[in-house]
Amino acid sequence: MGKADLHIHTTYSDGIGTVSAVMEAARRTDLDVLAITDHDQVRGALEAQQMASRFGVQVIPGVEITTAEGHLLGLFVERDVPAGRPLIETILRVGDMGGICIAPHPMAQWVPSLGEASILKALAHPGTRGILVAIEVYNNGLPYLRNNQRAQALGALVPLAQVANSDSHLLWTIGLCATEFPGSTPAQLRQALAERQTRLLVGRRSPRYYASFAKSFLLREAGLAYWTSEPGKRAVLRRLATVQA
Repeated sequence: MGKADLHIHTTYSDGIGTVSAVMEAARRTDLDVLAITDHDQVRGALEAQQMASRFGVQVIPGVEITTAEGHLLGLFVERDVPAGRPLIETILRVGDMGGICIAPHPMAQWVPSLGEASILKALAHPGTRGILVAIEVYNNGLPYLRNNQRAQALGALVPLAQVANSDSHLLWTIGLCATEFPGSTPAQLRQALAERQTRLLVGRRSPRYYASFAKSFLLREAGLAYWTSEPGKRAVLRRLATVQA
């Protein structure tokens, strides 16, 4: 069985780790596959793909798209997807790019999330079949983890694969929550999502999470981020402008 974390952010959006730091953190876990899903751009994901063989972790290029109705994960996409468009239009556009979609942190408070009505409407549209394939029923990055209970209730009602992700903006939370699937490759993961053959792997979030998140926010505000030069070397703080174009 393979293990995947399909919702991870880098400094190309609001993460505290550069792509290399994220890849090194993932290398130290037992993940087989990860997806880089920065907000509304794929640049970090494409950079991670280029590094994948060096770090020994397979990378799915992805993006967290800001739709008019809430956030949407697009996976297996290599071009930016226009933000601010209606959900169904966005799903169809991802499909045209050869990608698939996951509804992340549905109905969650304090983050732009898809509501139940929007998800059900999208599922009723014949064109989204085979594109919107999964729902994130456990998100370890939510400010209020009990919101996952609402996602789990919806997940039990809809014909979608269920996934758990870290939604990591921090390095130490990568892989803490993940999705198990038959196989070990991105292609096998995609098949498992289509066939709803996934299993949740939910880790316990440390009470230090909030302090760590606050620290990362202050570091980013100061223009600092974690970076590593090569696999096997722990990430260190550097000024972001010196390590990322």
